[in-house]
Amino acid sequence: MSGVEVRGLTKRYGTLTAVDDLSFTVRPGAVTAFLGPNGAGKTTTMRMMVGHVAPTSGGVTIGGRRYRDLPRPTTVVGAAFDGAAFHPRHSARNHLRIYAAMGGHPGRRVEELLGLLGLAAAGDRATGTYSTGMRQRLSLATALLGDPGVLLLDEPGNGLDPEGTAWLRAFLRELAGEGRAVLVSSHALGEVQQVADDVVVIRRGRLVAAGALGELAGAAHVVRVSSPDADRLARVLAPAARAIDLDGPHDLRVHGLEPARIADLAAAHELRVHGLAADRPSLEELFLDLTGERTDA
Repeated sequence: MSGVEVRGLTKRYGTLTAVDDLSFTVRPGAVTAFLGPNGAGKTTTMRMMVGHVAPTSGGVTIGGRRYRDLPRPTTVVGAAFDGAAFHPRHSARNHLRIYAAMGGHPGRRVEELLGLLGLAAAGDRATGTYSTGMRQRLSLATALLGDPGVLLLDEPGNGLDPEGTAWLRAFLRELAGEGRAVLVSSHALGEVQQVADDVVVIRRGRLVAAGALGELAGAAHVVRVSSPDADRLARVLAPAARAIDLDGPHDLRVHGLEPARIADLAAAHELRVHGLAADRPSLEELFLDLTGERTDA
């Protein structure tokens, strides 16, 4: 299976820079969550990956090749960007047959995917009668026609009910377990946290953080400190910590320092510490901190 390499990717529209010198990797066998506030450049980036948008500079390779140089691109990359991009009078079955013929994929894939995506019973219904969740499933089916090793999915969980969301979570894990590289853009951070191996976070078109979710969460951990000398301790810790919040006259929340380091600094300055407790942040908290959304709010 192939991975994706994004290197120095930039897109400008006149004076507006939508994506700015962006670099990251989507590795095979992993689900990579692509996160950022609205307007951060996620969709533009994903569309540049498959040639829908031409970059101003930089580029993307998939298994070492640009998308346009792949002899049969839909057998390498499957993309689902718009859950409503279907002719409303076409049935799901005929929609998939058309795309299978265009990509040179065997007709049996249509029936396989209708069954796999839970659409077999509704396969002859016009897509215009489909719910949002059903259209999302059909988008996934279209992306999977060529059995690609790379999947680019933009908000695939939109419109899914709780049962559908749980199904999608398991489905993405299954796809990654088969060795595929899966890039998922999403705002459903609670769901992403349950499925993602890696995280790429951007803001205003620029990379904020990238890496394994567990490592990023560990680096962004918060330690709750109880101390009668809280004010003085905060001043001692400030040069080494990423941030310090006062939770009360005797309580601190210290970002970016391990408990042992906090204890050592307190002891070195003869400051009392009555309690240390490490909190691992949720993906939502990590996202808000990394993108500055918490500060902006």
